[in-house]
Amino acid sequence: MTEILANINYWVTIILMIAGLYIVAAHGNMIKKLVGLGIFQTSVYLLFLSPGKILGGTAPIISEDFDLYSNPLPHVLILTAIVVGVATLALGMALVVRIYEAYGTIEDDEVHDMEKE
Repeated sequence: MTEILANINYWVTIILMIAGLYIVAAHGNMIKKLVGLGIFQTSVYLLFLSPGKILGGTAPIISEDFDLYSNPLPHVLILTAIVVGVATLALGMALVVRIYEAYGTIEDDEVHDMEKE
């Protein structure tokens, strides 16, 4: 049980990844697909940040008082990834709005059927 609790952040990451991937694959509604994509992106952020924090570590400022430092690079990269993720979701929402204006629906199957006609 302590093994599971010691790695709880990885278990949460796995659950979020599976949930996000399932939502993207199983639903035909484009808004739900974008929500699933957001959940999946969040799990990737958590996966990337998990090994970045070292318990007992300090900011990487060289000092004789500290021997253990945390790596700030993953946190900085995730800030950039969050901005890109928000832009991706905003573009996806704009495309869904445009598809709704053109076809009157946001369901994949209905749009594909209208395209075939």
